[in-house]
Amino acid sequence: MQIRDLPFPDPGDPDVRSGPRFLLWLGRSQWGGQAKALGWGTLHMAAVASLPVVVGLAVQAVIDRSGARLATAGVLLLIVGTAVTVGDTMLHRVAVTNWITAAARVQQLLARRTAELGATLTRRVAAGEVVAVSTGDIEKIGWCVESVSRFSAALLATVGVCTGLIVYEPRLGLLVAGGVLLLALTVLPLLPRATRRADRQRDKAGRATELAADTVAGLRVLRGVGGEELFLDRYRRASQEVREAAVTTARMWAVIDAVQVALPGLLLISVVWQGTTLASQGNLGVGELVTVYGAVIFLLFPLRNLQEFAMAWSFARPSARRTARVLALRRAPADAAAKTSPTAPASASASAPASTAATTTATATATATGDAEPQAARLAGDLYDPASGLLAPAGALTAVVCGDPDTAGRLAERLGGHPADNPGAPSVLLGGTALGDRPLGEARGAVLVQDKDPVLLSGTLTDLLDVPCSGEVSAVQALDAAQCADVLDALARSVPGSGSDPMRVRITERGRSLSGGQRQRLALARSLRTDPEVLVLDEPTSAVDSHTEARIAEGLVRLRQGRTTVVFTSSPLLLDRADRVVLVSEGSVTAAGEHRALLRTEPAYRWVVTRETDEELTEGMGSA
Repeated sequence: MQIRDLPFPDPGDPDVRSGPRFLLWLGRSQWGGQAKALGWGTLHMAAVASLPVVVGLAVQAVIDRSGARLATAGVLLLIVGTAVTVGDTMLHRVAVTNWITAAARVQQLLARRTAELGATLTRRVAAGEVVAVSTGDIEKIGWCVESVSRFSAALLATVGVCTGLIVYEPRLGLLVAGGVLLLALTVLPLLPRATRRADRQRDKAGRATELAADTVAGLRVLRGVGGEELFLDRYRRASQEVREAAVTTARMWAVIDAVQVALPGLLLISVVWQGTTLASQGNLGVGELVTVYGAVIFLLFPLRNLQEFAMAWSFARPSARRTARVLALRRAPADAAAKTSPTAPASASASAPASTAATTTATATATATGDAEPQAARLAGDLYDPASGLLAPAGALTAVVCGDPDTAGRLAERLGGHPADNPGAPSVLLGGTALGDRPLGEARGAVLVQDKDPVLLSGTLTDLLDVPCSGEVSAVQALDAAQCADVLDALARSVPGSGSDPMRVRITERGRSLSGGQRQRLALARSLRTDPEVLVLDEPTSAVDSHTEARIAEGLVRLRQGRTTVVFTSSPLLLDRADRVVLVSEGSVTAAGEHRALLRTEPAYRWVVTRETDEELTEGMGSA
């Protein structure tokens, strides 16, 4: 895999049982690139290790006044220098490719998991942790995966040079091998402590990042309640903890660096002393002494690579652990057996209209005849949730009233095929087909869920409305139904020289330059433009005034005519325009009917919608 071939057609199925297992899987996934890096790294190390030998031959040739051997040494030096250049260049090229492709693979896996979980992701893991994983952690994981091959080449070079020195000059070779072994025995016990300190630093940094991201996301709310200073103090304390942990980690790495400088230096002094003694006694030639000296100097190079891998591993472990935790989240599969559980009695499914049964029959017929065309027709019809008993008839506008906003949000997610809070619950049925049993893309194409806090990505209004759609609803129609005329005027006036075309004005990230009501209406226009078979809206008008809300209700009914629409709301203006209103209490449907009828007959419904009790209603009628 080359960088130009990214993204991966399929990033694979990662092993997320633990951070180290995830790193091991990632390394195996690009074994070809790792093998190339190992090959080029070995060539580079071998060429660099050969330089002292060639230089020693040249020095000895000069001492012996041998022109032929000096010429041979010159040719060998040219060959070795070329090998060093080629090996270093190709190693760098392949190493960077491995780093980028590993990071890209992780990024694709995270994007796939985020798209699969949708709005339920931030319910199951902090948004700040997702930010930390998708930014700094990816880079550290790529660094660790890339450094494996260079570490392996350095290890091979170290063993090879020590073995060669023992064969070349046993007395000095044994001294060098003993010094390297002593260095390893001194440094290796320090690495676990450095790793633990680095883990604590990365964990504290991750928590600080999570706190910062969550604070920024809720800054508007914090300002409303005067909580900026409170969260600022929390982040200041978290930042100081990160600083202290970083200083502690740096001290340990400084000790390791000092050991790696001091011990090789002592080893070099010992080798020079011993070599000089042997040379003065005539037992060692000057060229041989130069060769041994150069080999000891070379050993400092692979030892640095070994330290780099230790650092990469220590920093990548917590990053891989966080990444594996996010990637381990799964969209809960449908539990077929739970469809007959006490939470979804058979009598509830019998309440579904005949159209559901007809759709199911048509599906079965198409399957039996081998006709693959009716695939799209399977995800059409009545929307039914066996767990709560909620039924949204096909082609109708169904309003759902919940006393608890969190219950409404979870139920809206379930209708989109995300049973995150109760994986054992039966899947929602669309036309008799379980959404949890269908491929994610197919389910998403049939049911679109807009949560109560929709996100507007940066870009122009044209980019915002450039979404997969049926083509039957134009951008103008969607904007008109969502009552975005004043939003368009405000955008046209916001940027001088834009040609008074609001569609070409850039919207800042998450629509922060717009008011809450403007963002909400643009998000609604985007959902209407998509024109899905089933549209689920969670409080789509909570940030607009009553006059605008009434016009939105009319536009919604007009534009979604013949399409299944579910609106979670307690607004009388929307409830009065709905074909069917359902009251949900404690996760189950307790009443259903028309808005005005429920106001007369259901006290619980009346209290949620109007906040009036029976006594207050009686008193009001009496005073009238």
